[in-house]
Amino acid sequence: MLQSVLQTVWAIFMLVAVAQAQFNFFDHMFGGNQQQQGHHQGAQDVSSDSSRYQNSWNQAQCSKYLCPDTLACVSVPHHCPCPHPDVEEKVELGEGSAICVSKGGFKAGEAARKIELARKGLL
Repeated sequence: MLQSVLQTVWAIFMLVAVAQAQFNFFDHMFGGNQQQQGHHQGAQDVSSDSSRYQNSWNQAQCSKYLCPDTLACVSVPHHCPCPHPDVEEKVELGEGSAICVSKGGFKAGEAARKIELARKGLL
């Protein structure tokens, strides 16, 4: 009889443990764990209006061309640097303009080669 009671208690304990694990999993997956999210609320997001950018633009001193993405002062627009040079490659298009494209894991110059092939209709 004692063995039967112990087996029943053990089975109930195991069911409760499995159910608790399931609920903790779903709470974590679907944002039910509000305690952890509270730690990240100290940092404030940048506002969505453009006033900060406009202030930087208005304060920039440039007698030539002020690049809109980086606020760099260059002699001509196609000399503007890419805003994220670690992950972007600048490709000059030949008519005095340039674009910044994602390197996408390709080797150096590969993005420019693909753009040129696409411009010729070969890609």
